[in-house]
Amino acid sequence: MLRLLMVGAGGIGGYYAARLLDAGHEVVLTARGAHLSALRENGLTVRYGAREMVSQPDVVDHQQLVFRYQPDDFDVILIALKATATASVANELGAWLGQGRSPVLSLQNGVDNEPLLAEAIGANRVFGGLAIRIGGHIVAPGIIEAEGVAQIVMGRWPKTGDRPDSRDELLQRLAAGFNESGIPTSLSDNIRYELWRKLVINNGVNPLSALTGLDTRSLTHHPEFAKVVYGMMAETVVASRADQVNLTQKDLDEMFELISNFNAIKTSMLIDREKGRPMELESIAGAVLRRCEAMGVQAPYTFLVNALLRASENRAGLR
Repeated sequence: MLRLLMVGAGGIGGYYAARLLDAGHEVVLTARGAHLSALRENGLTVRYGAREMVSQPDVVDHQQLVFRYQPDDFDVILIALKATATASVANELGAWLGQGRSPVLSLQNGVDNEPLLAEAIGANRVFGGLAIRIGGHIVAPGIIEAEGVAQIVMGRWPKTGDRPDSRDELLQRLAAGFNESGIPTSLSDNIRYELWRKLVINNGVNPLSALTGLDTRSLTHHPEFAKVVYGMMAETVVASRADQVNLTQKDLDEMFELISNFNAIKTSMLIDREKGRPMELESIAGAVLRRCEAMGVQAPYTFLVNALLRASENRAGLR
């Protein structure tokens, strides 16, 4: 049995927590506001296709977490918050995390979460991770709907070294526990490479979907917008050179084919815009633009879409 802390009980964290709880693992969740109140009162309900998973986990806010638990009460601490919250969470929980040795596994969008966590608690305690082919959203406080294969890829940050590491045994345990819980999980010896491949997809469809209101399939099969998607993905491949990841044309074409054949889903950025919430622009488009600027190269597709979305946030008073 695994003992886990899921920091963030939104669409992604809530879905994975429900799977793990249903399989008999111990999972403590963090949440806030109306979602926190509903989870405490009615439990967690996750709808996935024709299946409905209902559980009664312990749910706390960050203040209660620090008061009631120690980091080493958990085998692993998972973070499934918006990437825009990583810096503030590292600051808010950094002293608490520093009291223990349990690894922290990020399941967030972008390529900047692991470096932030490594700076806060040390790279030897950071696992990189990504959720693939999953759409998950809170449809009402305490209720989540999810779809997709919902895979996880994880590994030591930033990649596995030549020497065996004590963390490898824990990663194997995690992967086994996740797979047995119905979460298809694999381990990577170069997780930074995997994170950049996912960013290729995220930058290709997330900002443009928020701008146009179209789902992923509509974008990738549109006669004009498909070219913009491909262009933004190509700019992400170029940006990867700044991190010495050096994605290739093969990576670009594989990621475009993957998202083109995926279910028609509303991206998280589109849903955030519809609900009037800040979007993960800095973590997705911003990550690409910062690196391209540092290398002195242009990213015109990403620059334009990002600028239009920033302007919309400014008009809405979200910046």
